[in-house]
Amino acid sequence: MRIPFRVGTLAGAAALLTLVGLAAAQADPAALAAGRQKYVQCAPCHGADGRSSVVPQYPKLAGQSAAYLVNALKAYRDGQRQGTFAALMTQVAKPLSDEDIASLALYIESLGRSR
Repeated sequence: MRIPFRVGTLAGAAALLTLVGLAAAQADPAALAAGRQKYVQCAPCHGADGRSSVVPQYPKLAGQSAAYLVNALKAYRDGQRQGTFAALMTQVAKPLSDEDIASLALYIESLGRSR
C-alpha cells in the first residue's frame, strides 16, 4: 500500500495518527452510530443515502474515503478550504470536534458499502 504522505514530517505524522484513529474507530459501533447521528445535518444537501440527488452540484459522499473526508471537513472547519460552497461548509463544519469529524467520516464511508 502506498502512503500518500511523508511519515517523517509533522503533517505526515498527524495524517498517520488520523488513519490509525480511523481504523480503531471503524471497529467501534458507537463511533458509527455517532456519525449517523451527526449526518442528519448533511442529509438535506447530500441526501439521506449520501448520493446527493437534491442539487446536482452537491457532491455525492457515499463511499468516499474516511481519511479524505476527515481532511476535507477539518479544512472547511478551519477556514482553509475555498470553493463554491466553502462558506456554507465552513458554517456546517465549524462546531464539529475532531471526534465528531472522525465518526461522521466513518459513517459516510460506510454508506458506500450499503449498496
